[in-house]
Amino acid sequence: MADEQPAITLYRLQACPYCERVVRTLDEQGLAYQSRFVEPMHSDRNVVKRVSGKRSVPAIVDDNTGVTMSESANIVEYLEHTYGEGA
Repeated sequence: MADEQPAITLYRLQACPYCERVVRTLDEQGLAYQSRFVEPMHSDRNVVKRVSGKRSVPAIVDDNTGVTMSESANIVEYLEHTYGEGA
């Protein structure tokens, strides 16, 4: 279906280098994802806290695998391991 949401949702900030690192990896893997931009104020990021248990970004939710995680290095490693050439 054309109107189906991508399985991966990325919670991110504008101009965040850690978020951009994850975006680059998603693009390199050719993965469809949905970006959800969050509040710049750390204390206002309740949507991320509800999803991942933390207020830090980037955070992803992968409905394909049921994985939710934050920290860009962990996310990049997860994406490469799960969807990359080594998958």
